[in-house]
Amino acid sequence: MSVNMTNILLEAGTNELEIVEFYLEEPGPEGGQPYRGYYGVNVAKVLEIIRMPRITEMPQVSHPSVLGAFNLRDQIIPLVDLGVWLKKKRHDAEPPKVIVCEFNNVTTAFMVSGVNCIHRISWEEVEAPNKYMSSLASNSITGVVRLEERIIFLLDLEKIVAELNPELGMRFEENVTWEADTQYRALIADDSTLIREMIGDLLHKAGYMVEKTTNGEECWDRLQQIKQVAETEGRPVTDYVQVVISDIEMPKMDGHNLTKRIKDDPMLRELPVILFSSIITDKLRHKGVAVGADDQISKPEITQVARRAAALIQSRIAAAGAGAAVPA
Repeated sequence: MSVNMTNILLEAGTNELEIVEFYLEEPGPEGGQPYRGYYGVNVAKVLEIIRMPRITEMPQVSHPSVLGAFNLRDQIIPLVDLGVWLKKKRHDAEPPKVIVCEFNNVTTAFMVSGVNCIHRISWEEVEAPNKYMSSLASNSITGVVRLEERIIFLLDLEKIVAELNPELGMRFEENVTWEADTQYRALIADDSTLIREMIGDLLHKAGYMVEKTTNGEECWDRLQQIKQVAETEGRPVTDYVQVVISDIEMPKMDGHNLTKRIKDDPMLRELPVILFSSIITDKLRHKGVAVGADDQISKPEITQVARRAAALIQSRIAAAGAGAAVPA
């Protein structure tokens, strides 16, 4: 029996998330008790959880973890064995489960040993993995959640899919000519070093000055510093930063909560906010709208970020000019 996840949705901007906890079972030492490693994925990426379907092998697969594809309601979906990808020796005591996910505008299924439950937690409870842990796990862990009896690792499923199919990775449009008469200032919030650097490089090429932060909390703290300077000098915040570009899934504070805080602040609310995330889909776009995001761009369409940021900045400047021209 399948488990549909579409009704499990949190209110936007609360800085909470729900994770599906699943496990991979490995053989124990010398025939002892099997070992279970616990992992998690954001419910926002999960379409449903199903039993093992009938698989059709695919020709010339790029990695042994790709088991083949199956038909689910007239959609052909590739199936990835997470145990093989993570180089684990599987020892399933029960029939495996399949987690069907949607992100980056594609649908991919992942085979696991079993699924435990759904946890509702705050992003403040999600720890960023340290560099040593990330390197040991091939940078496939995006967060760590400590429960009383076990640790759950949040997996970077986007990275796995992008490595299996590089065409689904970040896409730059070639031969783009940037015409930037004004050097705008952008503030980036993203917990991925790779994505921060890619967005920063793109914006630099487009003529932006860029400042980077690693999560929503750090970005919010920086905005408070900018606001204090603006108040002291009697100038609008938009004289110091013209656009915020934020991921959604980040430890400490997510992009939805960051956006809500910006739009609830009398001094910051005119600052355009772009959400750039793999979980911006037709089903979840309303969450960004609810917190007041000015634009939402789904990864991996990174080239759109600079263009649409400039359009928002120019629109805000034009609106401010029109407002100033209206007599009191």
